[in-house]
Amino acid sequence: MPNPFETKKTPTGTQLFVRGSLDINSAPALAEEIDKIVATKPQKVECDLSGLDLIDSSGVAALVKLYKGVRSAGGAITITGARDQPLAIFKLLRMDKVFNL
Repeated sequence: MPNPFETKKTPTGTQLFVRGSLDINSAPALAEEIDKIVATKPQKVECDLSGLDLIDSSGVAALVKLYKGVRSAGGAITITGARDQPLAIFKLLRMDKVFNL
């Protein structure tokens, strides 16, 4: 099973693309990648969820970890592209307000 995420370094920061399912099976691998991203103290992280079809509480926890890690290091994070089931979960948890979706 391929990773449900991809990261790219840009001149202004880091881009993270999440696709497929972000659940108990895939969230631990993303959490490891998030640790690597946060360790670089990026000024800006762009997280694109347009390819994300399904998320569970493990996936939400991983994205919250990213948000908190980047913000605590003084960086900015933008989360875009949430749709369908993931967007419904974020709205249910009121995370759409935190993530400005």
